[in-house]
Amino acid sequence: MARKLAFAAGDYIVYPSHGVGRIIGIETQTIASMELEMYVVSFENERLILRVPVDKAAKSGMRKLSSREKIQSALDALKIKTRPKRTVMWSRRAQEYEAKINSGDPVSIAEVVRELHRSDDSEQSYSERQMYRAALERLAREVAAIDHVDEAEATRRLEKVLLQAA
Repeated sequence: MARKLAFAAGDYIVYPSHGVGRIIGIETQTIASMELEMYVVSFENERLILRVPVDKAAKSGMRKLSSREKIQSALDALKIKTRPKRTVMWSRRAQEYEAKINSGDPVSIAEVVRELHRSDDSEQSYSERQMYRAALERLAREVAAIDHVDEAEATRRLEKVLLQAA
């Protein structure tokens, strides 16, 4: 008896710690004499193939692409004016930002993009720029998959929203 799977081959998904991927297949593997059904997920930008047990997909945080409403909430989050938390040490902020990026939540990722966005790179440390790029890429990949554009176009759209908000 075939059961209904949450995802099918060809679906775009978001895996929290890797971002947007595409299911390229569903296969059965025998591990420790147990048959496990696996989603085979390709992350093109990272040149990574991940096998996620079907039964563990939800627990891992793997999800469908966000709705347009959710992405609009993320875009709205980019526009909110905030005061940077300069009183908190960078290492503590970096941990918080990393957790938000790896949450897979587009609104949380947008908050990181917004807080680390600078119109000029001169006042940003190397690690701040790296974290900004990682968050921007993660958000842009999801926007690109939803809007059926390439990542560069999605990035331009996000940066335009940031510049208008500045």
